[in-house]
Amino acid sequence: MKFQYTEKKVSLPTAVHAYAEKKVTKLDRFFDRDAEVLVAFSVEKNNNKVEITINAAGTYFRASESTSDMYASIDAAVSTIERQIRKNKTRLAKRLRQDAFVREPEVISSFVPDEPEEGEFRIVKTKQFNMKPMRREEAILQMNLLEHSFFAFRDEEANGAFAVVYKRNDGGYGLIEDGE
Repeated sequence: MKFQYTEKKVSLPTAVHAYAEKKVTKLDRFFDRDAEVLVAFSVEKNNNKVEITINAAGTYFRASESTSDMYASIDAAVSTIERQIRKNKTRLAKRLRQDAFVREPEVISSFVPDEPEEGEFRIVKTKQFNMKPMRREEAILQMNLLEHSFFAFRDEEANGAFAVVYKRNDGGYGLIEDGE
């Protein structure tokens, strides 16, 4: 596993990074060796927040926990990811393709002008992400693992057309697809 750390509004000793690495490494039995781990530490209103994001060949797992102790936050975040994996293990085995974790996704990028003109909408943040072709069930699973309310993907059932799945207020899921 490859680790990367970020710290917001806090400066931590290397012992905290080492502790986080030790705890997250216990999850390596679920992932390939080239899995990437981002651990973000921050302090908000006297709470120590830890957000762990694991990218395992295009599938993301994320957990964010906040407690009064940074070590306890690390433990809670690792437990949350382990619970996500165990909870979705059956779904991953039954619904995903055999090569779901090894396919190379295509890169989607966007262009943002340097300075917006007066009166125009201003984009303050741009994200680039890989969009791999996947089934709708896999997209819903990925959205739930990331704890997002929507997820954009290339719909395998529609010949790779752009689509978005989202959580509905009634507890169900919605699909937005290209009408062409």
